[in-house]
Amino acid sequence: MAQLRVECYSGHKADERPLRFYLGERCFEVEEVLDQWYGPEDTWFRVRAGDGGRYVLRHRQHGNEDTWSLEAFRR
Repeated sequence: MAQLRVECYSGHKADERPLRFYLGERCFEVEEVLDQWYGPEDTWFRVRAGDGGRYVLRHRQHGNEDTWSLEAFRR
């Protein structure tokens, strides 16, 4: 599986919303955040990328853990 890296807009708080993400060497520009919701330790983003795909990204911040994961994809 390709490594995921996410670049975010940071406004009044860090990592407020994703701007682009990389799967391996391939870059996906986030054109629209379609939905956002919160769990006890996670923030979830449903986004539409420049390739027309819809992705669900999870940002986990718990203790020293600060990770992103790709949870779903739909063409």
